[in-house]
Formats: sequence, structure tokens, C-alpha cells
Amino acid sequence: MTTKKNKLPCTEEQIVTILRKNCSIITCEIEQVIDEILLNKQGREIIINEIIKRSNLKNNNTQIIDGLIYQKIIETNNTQIIEKLIQKLPNGAIDSTKLKHINYQKLQSLLINKEFEEADKLTQKCLCEIVERKTKNEKNWLYFTDIQFIPKDDLFILDLLWKIYSKGKFGFSIQKKIWINNNKEWDKLWEKIYWLKEGKMKRYPQEFMWTIDAPEGHLPLFNQLRGTQTLYYLFNNINW
Repeated sequence: MTTKKNKLPCTEEQIVTILRKNCSIITCEIEQVIDEILLNKQGREIIINEIIKRSNLKNNNTQIIDGLIYQKIIETNNTQIIEKLIQKLPNGAIDSTKLKHINYQKLQSLLINKEFEEADKLTQKCLCEIVERKTKNEKNWLYFTDIQFIPKDDLFILDLLWKIYSKGKFGFSIQKKIWINNNKEWDKLWEKIYWLKEGKMKRYPQEFMWTIDAPEGHLPLFNQLRGTQTLYYLFNNINW
């Protein structure tokens, strides 16, 4: 007799429809449906097969829901399920090894495991490394004049990695959206993404939040203590 727990909550067609919705952010309702599907063997098979189809970066088909599913399967601690996933998608929901400039696999691994503070530090290093390769100058942080040397492909993948492993909450494009929705007022942006404490910029790193419970747009940090000009140029390079 099939128990309620093991009963597939959706048909295959419904599962595929859920997965193919381009959700900009994962709601509690969507997450609950995914949790129920993952309890069922058939549901897991359908989900894994579907996200494999979208793992090709050239098509930019990886969705926010794919990252959530990947994380949830890794977190099951079910060796058999994890091994099947790793066999098909060894690097994560995105095959970052195909990128031309920098291998972002370490960053992807940190984000999968929600090690957001280390991921934030590595994101800054990656951006500096991109500029160093273009300019042959060592960088510890970036000026607005450096943004021109960051290919949009790299900026896109950095942003996508942050989005898909945070339920759509974190990423440069998320911060840009909040900035635009607040009339491009920087103080309003800092307030909305909780970078301020009692009207002053928070102290790094202890006063920032490094969990999935942080407010929308809180991460990643980017030159947060060095004014707005560099971030302005970064936002201008985001057109997705």
C-alpha cells in the first residue's frame, strides 16, 4: 500500500511545468512543492533529468529553481541519490568549467553549501583576477575604470551563481533592481539591503548577515566601503 508520504504529488507533466517556470524568486509554496516531489523516487528522477537538460551554459537555461533542487538533493545525505546527481552534474547546476576566462567551480561549491561569507570573498577575488588578466596590474579592489575590463559573460555567471543558490535573493542584478525601484538613490538601496546600522555603513564582516535568511539583495558585497561610482558602472553593465 502506498503511503501518503510516498505518493507522487504531481504528474510528470505538472512537475516539468513547475520546473520550467522561470521563477525570479522561490516562494515558500514552490519550495514546499519541490520538497514533496523529492520525497518520491519517481519525482526525483523527473527533476534530475529536467535540470540536466538545462545545464548547458551556452543556452543560459539554468534557472533559479535548478540551484535550489541541487542544494536540496545534496542536503538529503542520501548517498545513492547524491551519487546519481553527481554522476550527471558533477560540478553543480552549472558547468562552470566551460567558461573561458576563470574557473568558477570553487565559488559554485561554496554557494551550494551556503558558505556565503567565503563565497563573497572569492567573488571579489574573481573580479580582481579578471581585471588583472586584462590589465596586467595587481588588484586588491576595483575602481570604476576597471569595470570595462570585466566581460559580460563573467559578470552574468557570477550573478547567476549567486541567484540560483540563494532562491533568487542574492546577486548584483537583484541589487540593481532594488536600486532602480528606489529611484536610483544609494542611501535607499543601502537601507533596503540592510547595509546600514543606525544610519552608518555596517562593519565588515561581523555586522553583515551570511545566511540564506539575509534580506533580499544583502549579498554579495561589492566595494561597499569605497563609494558608489564603481557599483554604478557595474550596474550599467547588467542588462539581463
